[in-house]
Amino acid sequence: MESKVLISTGRKSTPARLRFATAIAAAALALTPVAFAATPADPAAAKVDTFDNALIAAMKAGASAGAKGREREIAPAVQAAFDIPTMMRYAVGPSWNTMTEAQHTELSKAFERYTSANYAHNFDSYSGQKFIIQGVTTRGTDKIVQAQLTSPHGSTNNLIYRLHETPEGWKIIDVYYNGISQLTTRRSDFAAPLASGGASGLLSHLDALTAKLLI
Repeated sequence: MESKVLISTGRKSTPARLRFATAIAAAALALTPVAFAATPADPAAAKVDTFDNALIAAMKAGASAGAKGREREIAPAVQAAFDIPTMMRYAVGPSWNTMTEAQHTELSKAFERYTSANYAHNFDSYSGQKFIIQGVTTRGTDKIVQAQLTSPHGSTNNLIYRLHETPEGWKIIDVYYNGISQLTTRRSDFAAPLASGGASGLLSHLDALTAKLLI
């Protein structure tokens, strides 16, 4: 696995969305980082570090585990690291407020499965890659954790994790991969199935995407 996208979208980002996401990423990177050696002391950075280590373990499982096997290994890490309901609420947008609690639960579970499947699909092999925590900054009540995915072959991908504090500790609410906000991309991708089929349409869309990723 060299430089696959962190979250596959099936669509290209529009120039406006790209400019917006890149501007936010640049602003975050402009903040003075606090560098870490070994295990990060900051709890938000430690959460990211734990998740990245789980990804490395799944990558090492590789083809022998298959996409479904890697997904089973990654799923608990996704559940522990991400605030899925908050991410889903943002990705759905205003129509979230018109849905029932049962629909919220169904969609959040589907989005969690989809997120795990995405990581299992894209992080499918290991050849010496490393995640390096570069620093952490505070943005309002959130924290921005900067990291890199490096390869012994020379490729480097920049990652920015945005986290907020929950009763269960710090949780990831967005990931910028080489300047692109995955959550903003999700909101754009979900617009069509939501418009045509509402909550049930989006649920079917997520289930179909997950099944395709795990083939």
